[in-house]
Amino acid sequence: MAYLQLSNIEKFFGEHHAIKGIDLAIEKGEFVVFVGPSGCGKSTLLRMIAGLEPIDKGSLLLDGLDITALPSSKRDLAMVFQSYALYPHMTVFENMSFALKLAGVDRAVIREKVGKAAAVLDLEKYLQRTPKDLSGGQRQRVAIGRAIVRDPKVFLFDEPLSNLDAALRVQTRIQIAKLHAELGATSIYVTHDQVEAMTLADRVVVLRDGQIEQHGTPLELYDRPANRFVAQFIGTPSMNVVPAAALPMLGALAGSAARGDGFVGIRPEHVRLCAAGEGATPGSLPATVDLVESLGVETLVYARLDNNVQIVTRGGERTALRPGDGTRLCFDPGAVHHFDAAGKTCAAARGVSA
Repeated sequence: MAYLQLSNIEKFFGEHHAIKGIDLAIEKGEFVVFVGPSGCGKSTLLRMIAGLEPIDKGSLLLDGLDITALPSSKRDLAMVFQSYALYPHMTVFENMSFALKLAGVDRAVIREKVGKAAAVLDLEKYLQRTPKDLSGGQRQRVAIGRAIVRDPKVFLFDEPLSNLDAALRVQTRIQIAKLHAELGATSIYVTHDQVEAMTLADRVVVLRDGQIEQHGTPLELYDRPANRFVAQFIGTPSMNVVPAAALPMLGALAGSAARGDGFVGIRPEHVRLCAAGEGATPGSLPATVDLVESLGVETLVYARLDNNVQIVTRGGERTALRPGDGTRLCFDPGAVHHFDAAGKTCAAARGVSA
């Protein structure tokens, strides 16, 4: 049996069916990330697991115990919120130890637990400071430390990096990954940022409209998306997806008998600018450059085909091309995906091998 088992979980807000029968098994020590667009239900689902929202239908089991109707205080879970929710008049030590103090834990045990958490999170020299004297990243680490000292069965993270600037997001994300490696704790992490999902997760759960579209390891979702939505949501820039009828050559490269009402897709790194000497080689198409984004380590070229379809290419080489210049695009024939009219991945599409 899974460590945390969600069975046919549903949630209604009046007439709105927010969560539509979620079934998910989470193993002990697993780091699972819920990801999806705004309004998909990921935070609502996390709050239902935490006991902050009642479950209208279905069951929730933790380590064999049915916790569906238990209050949040009895679930042995710890949550880290997007807002740090620290007590401004308390020191870091007092914030981290507050729940233990309320529970009547011995002072020596409290000092030991807070000391260990502070060491893991590099907060030892800040224990006597108040939140106003800390940076955003330090405050978030205090919030994480407050969860660690409780030694819960499951850690729940609700978009914990959203209030941080870009540099702090990367730094804190690395710390969370290291923390999970050290503690081996079961964790569920909610984010709208698919880069966070790809870099942190053992398993990514992609949600849309209150339902699971697909779950698996980050690279499983990247290489073998179950449908067009997952294909375009996972990956930056997103996969190039165009109607099969608009690009029959790409459909032919997929090696499938694609219907004209379906779609073909290929990731930007599997499209390249043809070398000057290649000419009109098979599997290439003429295009006009719309935009060049030179990012240093990589270059993104947005090019428009003769039929007005835009294709994004991604490569490690720099280019002298400018908007309005002509070029040719070459496609990797082994990396084409095909989707039917409903957006489901067709079994005939080869995609990318693992």
